[in-house]
Amino acid sequence: MKLIRPWLALLRPHAPRLMLGILLAVVTLLASIALLTLSGWFLAACSLAGAAGLYSFNYMLPAAGVRGAAILRTVARYAERLVSHDGTFRILEDLRVFTFNKLIPLSPGALARFQRGDLLNRLVADVDTLDHLYLRLLSPLLGALVAIVTVTLLLGSLNWPLALMLGGIMLATLLLLPPIFYRLGRKEGEALAHLRALYRSQLTGWLQSQAEMRIYGGVQRFRARLDNTEARWLGAQRFRARLTGLSQGLLTIITGATAVLLLWSASALFHDATLALFLFCALAAFEALAPVGGAFLHLGEVFASARRVNEVILQNPAVNFPAEQGKSPAGIRLKLHDVSFSYNEGFPVLRSISLDIAQGEHVALLGSSGCGKSTLLQLLTRAWDPTNGEIRLNDRPLAAWDEATLRRATGVVTQRVHLFNATLRDNLLLAAPHRHDDELLAMLRKVGLTTLINAEGLDAWLGEGGRQLSGGERRRLGLARALLHDGPLLLLDEPTEGLDTHTERQILTLLREAARGKTMIVVTHRPQGLRHFDKICLMESGTVVEQGTHVELISKRSRYSAFLQRITV
Repeated sequence: MKLIRPWLALLRPHAPRLMLGILLAVVTLLASIALLTLSGWFLAACSLAGAAGLYSFNYMLPAAGVRGAAILRTVARYAERLVSHDGTFRILEDLRVFTFNKLIPLSPGALARFQRGDLLNRLVADVDTLDHLYLRLLSPLLGALVAIVTVTLLLGSLNWPLALMLGGIMLATLLLLPPIFYRLGRKEGEALAHLRALYRSQLTGWLQSQAEMRIYGGVQRFRARLDNTEARWLGAQRFRARLTGLSQGLLTIITGATAVLLLWSASALFHDATLALFLFCALAAFEALAPVGGAFLHLGEVFASARRVNEVILQNPAVNFPAEQGKSPAGIRLKLHDVSFSYNEGFPVLRSISLDIAQGEHVALLGSSGCGKSTLLQLLTRAWDPTNGEIRLNDRPLAAWDEATLRRATGVVTQRVHLFNATLRDNLLLAAPHRHDDELLAMLRKVGLTTLINAEGLDAWLGEGGRQLSGGERRRLGLARALLHDGPLLLLDEPTEGLDTHTERQILTLLREAARGKTMIVVTHRPQGLRHFDKICLMESGTVVEQGTHVELISKRSRYSAFLQRITV
């Protein structure tokens, strides 16, 4: 129960609606029991009265009762479905929002070890499975318990021994049958959750890498692995279906045996239609237990799904932001003092970096691949915190800035620009929700994406990840998004990668104009435009080995000169 305790707590705000749904379910069950019981008694009483006795037999009242029970059952069933499904969807909404709110602070550090397909499955399918707690467990069990107590009390007014015998058998079935089938189906339930996640993760990989697999001949091998996982998943589903059938069959046997026992016991006590009343009441009452047999079959899957989701959301965030929101800064000054960093206490990526970046200064970070340039930018966005040292923004520790203020102040273009499966307009409005279409179009023209908007304009559909766009187009779209955001700090990681020389000059000119008065840090390994930067920092092996202007560094035999020679060859 410890696994699902946080999820059960989410049901508390919906308690009135859920209790109303259970109450309506109980009314539906009792109406069904009353309908079959009264109908059976009515037919038996009419048969015993015979043709002559029908003149003295009051058949109007039982007939009205049968019709009333039928109408009540229909209305209560409809209302129960309406209320229960409304409550279920509201719970599902809370489950997903709760899970997503837990995920956001964990990105990217605590989520790096999970594959995207696996995370998607945990967020969608596993959270959906947790929804079974109410529909498949709480509601049927509580409804059956109330029905058992009610039937026992009502029949007790006619004969307590028979009523207690029926109630005892039903209560024993309610208490024993679910745990037995939980034990039988726990292993397969857990396997279902894991195989479902594995299959969807493999299928996501299959869909995203078909081109590469066809080129390198991996289609058959990958397809065989996918088919094997699917076969195991279907096998687990078949096993649970057999257990479900077995539980229903066992419940039918118990129902029949109870009916025979009750008929045999009541035949010695009653010689009128009361005998039929007890018999039909017992048959109807066992309908309340119909969903109970297989209820706990899903419990193993629920526990496995809760465990999988808890593995993600119960992690401690690598970075914690203060709750109080501050005033957005008009300008940005940065100071890095003896900053070092390593991923998961591994090999140090950054070593004792100290930098002073004045407000409005444009800085270029140069260095070979793997020297820590991109990691340094990620520290400035607080994707991670330094292992040692301190970063100060406007003479205030970076860790003291709340997330909303920091995000408003920062425009970022990462190496991998993420585009959502939505329109061009939607992808731009992520960074600037209040911009008008004219401003969006003007920015797209500035970054050289005129051809992209000629066909459908801002309504152009980009597809998943913007697959139909070239790498240079995705990069420029990310740049347009960062410039539309209009924060006083620009962090750009290889903004001109994949662009031809002419377009690169245009983009660099645009950046100098758009970033006038703003603090800008650009990671690059291209020589174009370096002379226009206020400061150039050359990095090697995770540390800054040289810094200065282009003229200062090029005028002396330096590592910077040697680096320029390598990248211009």
